[in-house]
Amino acid sequence: MNDLVTIAPFGLAVLLALVVLAVDLAWPGRRGPVLVTTLVGLAVVAAVTVAVGASGERVTAFGGSYVVDPLTTFLDLLFITIVAFTIVFAPDYLEPRGLPLGEFAVVLLFAMTGAMLISASADLLVLFIALELMVLPGYMLAGYHKTDGYSTEGAIKYFLLGSFSSAIFLFGLAFVWGMLGTTRIEDVRDALAGGAPLSAGLVMGLAFLTTGVAFKIAAVPFHYWTPDAYQGSPTPVTGYLSVGPKGGAFALILRLFAEALGPLSADWVQVVIVLAVLTMTLGNLVALTQTNVKRMLAYSSIAHTGYMLVGLAAFAVGRMEGLEGLLYYGAAYSVMNLGAFAVVAAIQRRAGVTSGLATFAGLVRREPWLAALMTLFLLSLTGIPPTAGFFAKYYVILAAVQASQDGHAALGVLAVLVVLNAAAAAFYYLRVVVYMFMREPDAEQPALAHGRLLWGGLAAASVLTVLLGILPGPLLDVVGQAARAIGI
Repeated sequence: MNDLVTIAPFGLAVLLALVVLAVDLAWPGRRGPVLVTTLVGLAVVAAVTVAVGASGERVTAFGGSYVVDPLTTFLDLLFITIVAFTIVFAPDYLEPRGLPLGEFAVVLLFAMTGAMLISASADLLVLFIALELMVLPGYMLAGYHKTDGYSTEGAIKYFLLGSFSSAIFLFGLAFVWGMLGTTRIEDVRDALAGGAPLSAGLVMGLAFLTTGVAFKIAAVPFHYWTPDAYQGSPTPVTGYLSVGPKGGAFALILRLFAEALGPLSADWVQVVIVLAVLTMTLGNLVALTQTNVKRMLAYSSIAHTGYMLVGLAAFAVGRMEGLEGLLYYGAAYSVMNLGAFAVVAAIQRRAGVTSGLATFAGLVRREPWLAALMTLFLLSLTGIPPTAGFFAKYYVILAAVQASQDGHAALGVLAVLVVLNAAAAAFYYLRVVVYMFMREPDAEQPALAHGRLLWGGLAAASVLTVLLGILPGPLLDVVGQAARAIGI
């Protein structure tokens, strides 16, 4: 019975997906029952997640393969929030194109269950199964617009490269198991902390694991699938893909690298530093050349992955502030990026409207509120105070500076590179603002009517973007508790 209570959030999430499927079968084509069931169900799952993790203690289930601790609770609530926002933003885009909302919600919920299982995994095999449960629905979502050639192309690229990366990741797990004789994360950590030799097999396993994870977070040079998958996917799906699987992949990194392979941090931190430099720099440089806003945000998403890797690097050299900054960054980035993609989806409500820069020209004249909200989200992505994006970058940079003062000079260089990259990113973010406020549209475009659900979601995202910047304290307390669940 205790095991069932411990896995209650995950079990309810799976049950919710099945209930939404049944509701969609009972009322086909009706968005009301699907939306109400999904949002109410997510609220229930969130409440149960908080109740199960309220003690703040580490609790295991099923022989220690499933764990609930403050990190699990924080990540689960983040995944639930991401899915809730995606569901709220989706109907405005899907309905004009005849794309069914019920199937979309079901697939999205199953992806959420995979992410929740990753955050609670205490065994390498469970971790791999959870990863596949998260990414397989992502392939389906990328190709959700079946009659759109770009959507199909992006989904195929995402599937093929994602499958290769999963195989590479599995090879890495096999090497670790073969060298250490266990798949339990705690046992792996103890074996390495006890002086297990860094054999050639273990080095190979570490290399395979790093490569597989780098694909999942779209780190350079393993990012090639990202722009096509993001641009081709339906815009609400693109918003989800930019934050959901990325959050799940970072949860995997924390459970695997920070926890299981923590004693080897001196060996893998150098790779993380190189990946961070390449990822944030190349992501921003290529984003500068883009004239399609969705594709620009795709490369921007790559750059933000690099910023988050800076926090991981600081944590690996012993600064707990690095993990706190990473978790704060993940929460802040999810809200502001989903908001930006929601505005893009709202502008594309009428079928046939592209996401090119020209589409945003003169937006303030026909959709002043959308222009204002898009400006807020772009300023936050840039890192302008007092938005959430500013403090997200601040905490990551602060952790890197503190690590450099401890004698890790490479982290000081990373801090400088984050500042320089943020300055470069301001150009392509603010270019969209210039188009919205200072350019005349090529042709007169009528203002569109948007549903109250979309406006409510945008209002919530904008409020959170501002509040997390003005009052970061409560979230910092939460991420502090989550960070202390893992230590090197």
